[in-house]
Amino acid sequence: QVQLVESGGGLVHPGGSLTLSCAASGNIFSINAMGWYRQAPGKQRDLVAIITSSGSTDYADSVQGRFTCSRDSASNTVLLQMNSLKPEDTAVYYCNALISNAWGRNYNYWGQGTQVTVSS
Repeated sequence: QVQLVESGGGLVHPGGSLTLSCAASGNIFSINAMGWYRQAPGKQRDLVAIITSSGSTDYADSVQGRFTCSRDSASNTVLLQMNSLKPEDTAVYYCNALISNAWGRNYNYWGQGTQVTVSS
């Protein structure tokens, strides 16, 4: 079993910054990719940013240039540095990891979610 534990959410003023952290632990053979999704009230869960095992990143158009996704492979941790935050960034942010077991089977895991609220 694998656990994803998120931290770093909170309330911030427009234009401010926050950093989210997600640590994976448990029965991990290899992590293929880690990333972040978000879900605002009444909306679907959408991809925010993703980073692969090779370090390649991809971002939603709405956060490109403002958010940075990075990864510490040694600690199985993924970070999301969020700058120039806007009220429309308000959502529950979920960590996601695509993890392989020793037999090469892939599993998709989710964190419990952390609230980010951008408001004056």
